[in-house]
Amino acid sequence: MKLARLGAVTLLLAAVLALPAAAAAPGEPPPGITVTGTGSVEAAPDVAEWSFGVQTSATTARAALSANAKRMRHVVAALRAAGVARADIRTEYVSLYPDVRDSGEVAGYFANNTVRAVVRNIGRSGAVIDAATRAGANEVSGPNMTRSNRDELYDRALSAAYDAARAKAESLARKLGVSLGAPVAVVEGASGGPEPVYAERASALAMDVPIEPGTTEIAATVTVTFAIA
Repeated sequence: MKLARLGAVTLLLAAVLALPAAAAAPGEPPPGITVTGTGSVEAAPDVAEWSFGVQTSATTARAALSANAKRMRHVVAALRAAGVARADIRTEYVSLYPDVRDSGEVAGYFANNTVRAVVRNIGRSGAVIDAATRAGANEVSGPNMTRSNRDELYDRALSAAYDAARAKAESLARKLGVSLGAPVAVVEGASGGPEPVYAERASALAMDVPIEPGTTEIAATVTVTFAIA
């Protein structure tokens, strides 16, 4: 049984090596080697994204929304005063829902409003959090840390991924005794990136909260098919 399997593998390998590029059927790619390469770049994040929310309640929906809007205006003003640019503040969602008792009676309404703030100086995060919570934000989550030049770093990771794929293909070609030709197909993939860390309660955050950016990995993958020359 082992000899039969060995013979089948040998015949299959011989058939692959015997296939020249010209033997491909019309409209089909020539025989090739398909490999996947991964490349990555590590860098310290320089941008932090935070979410600040305001929740208010009142006996009527109108009153809950009105109180919520007033407090959120104070939060946005505080973020601007803390150095966050207007273009870096964006509303994420607004919601309103009833406070329903066990009896089915509607006792009031809850209103929620959340904005996302991009802090382009991570060292200022503590001051920004302090300003927002003092102004009335009672829900805080973050940070989601990233790089301002992420696209540039991704291009570097993508180039490294292609180099890794080609190195694999060249190694396989040497083992098979064939010459590696030009790439005939490339499929790009991406992975990696900073994971957000959540702070459940705003009361746990203060101006002196240390924010350690560490490093983030930006990775890319490519699957490349090289022709056999």
